[in-house]
Amino acid sequence: MKQICLYFEIHQPVHLKRYRFFEIGKDHYYYDDYENERAIRDTADNSYVPALTTLLEMCKQNDNFKCCFSLSGVAIEMLEQYAPEVIDLLQQIAETGKADFLAEPYSHGLASLGNEESFKNEVERLAHRVQELFGVTPKVMRNSNLIYSDEIGSMAADMGYKGIIVEGAKHILGWKSPHYVYSCAVDNRISLLMRDYKLSDDICLRFSDSSWVEYPLMADKYVDWIANLPQSEEVITIGMELCAIGMFQPLSSSILEFIKALPVCAAQRGIGFATPAELVENRKAVDTVEVPYPMSWNDEERDISGWLGNTMQREAFAKLYEEKLVGRILACKDRRIKQDWDRLQATNNFQYMTTKPQAVPMLRSFYDSAFDAFTNYMNILGDFLKRVNDLFSENVENDELNALYTQIANLGDELTVKENEISVLRARLEKFESKAEKVEVPVEAPVEVAPVVEEVAAPAPKKCATKKCATKKTPAKKATTKKAESAKK
Repeated sequence: MKQICLYFEIHQPVHLKRYRFFEIGKDHYYYDDYENERAIRDTADNSYVPALTTLLEMCKQNDNFKCCFSLSGVAIEMLEQYAPEVIDLLQQIAETGKADFLAEPYSHGLASLGNEESFKNEVERLAHRVQELFGVTPKVMRNSNLIYSDEIGSMAADMGYKGIIVEGAKHILGWKSPHYVYSCAVDNRISLLMRDYKLSDDICLRFSDSSWVEYPLMADKYVDWIANLPQSEEVITIGMELCAIGMFQPLSSSILEFIKALPVCAAQRGIGFATPAELVENRKAVDTVEVPYPMSWNDEERDISGWLGNTMQREAFAKLYEEKLVGRILACKDRRIKQDWDRLQATNNFQYMTTKPQAVPMLRSFYDSAFDAFTNYMNILGDFLKRVNDLFSENVENDELNALYTQIANLGDELTVKENEISVLRARLEKFESKAEKVEVPVEAPVEVAPVVEEVAAPAPKKCATKKCATKKTPAKKATTKKAESAKK
């Protein structure tokens, strides 16, 4: 049976403020709070809230419907601050049991290309945050902007993930179809779910385009395309940013009605929905896919040139992921440093510096050009580097930092083990107490017990040297004397 894997990405860039060279060392706050609040509120009101409300209704009304979400840690922080109702809606969807959540780098950055230790640390932090908020432990992950290579797949397998969502790029698949489950070419422990970019872009990019040959797109026509695929092609992965519903495609285009009709039309054609975790667990890989160089879902080339395609971007990347800097950040305990590190890694900061022609018009925030974006970012990065270096002595070597970080990581692992043991013991105690409450102890009538009188031996008479004391006798002694006298007579 054909199954649709529908997932939505939720990420919001943190807008930086204008930061000049002369502010380095003086001003350590880098963000435009007004623009961040405006952007989040606008996206929440016009996209996230109506889209999630519709998806919640679909989960409740359709037995065959399931979906999946991938949130960055930066987006979670911004939503908690400016639009907490979005988190509430996601929690309600999670409670239906019909939604899955993916793991991804906390910062939505390029750590997978820059530093393996930082990448693994970020994915672990995000997975822990998802468990806290939604009660779901991610089993499948996706990298920022679906950046993937064989090396990244192997890292994901080392972290214990069973699957990873990647782009079904033509230059990688060749004659193969994206509608199967594949495995990593260098590590068969992890399965690959290939995003069908054509079917995905039909919704998120072309849905309201009146010049498109397929316009207007109806739900029954869209499901027919899926139903008419070869019988053996049973896994259709459709992924997009959630803000495509309401922002890229305005609500006036009837995009919500289209999404809401999908499970109804799919059920009529015998097509179901499945989460990524269900697909990698229940379906075996049919073949391997070799990806020696990183690919992504960006641009026509489906590569990483949108973030690292020119000299400016590569210089900023090299400074940001310098080994000594990363080691110091991982070893430090300064929460402000760590938060700034997450926000400076976000891929949009590098995308603003691109000089590539864009098929889809790109907003560069307040920047006038790619060079303007590079200059502002490097000024902020210069202040950030100074703050990090001030935390440690200049004589501290990388080996010492790595040893310190390893020690901190080991302590964290020990605390996790202890917390798990405490949880198990608490569960056992609660179980024992509940059983004890159910057991009724019979109450017997009180038994009258006769008082026990203890015999106390009379104290031995004291010897006295005087004659008067010698003639003094106790009653028992007198009786004994009389018997002796009668015996003499």
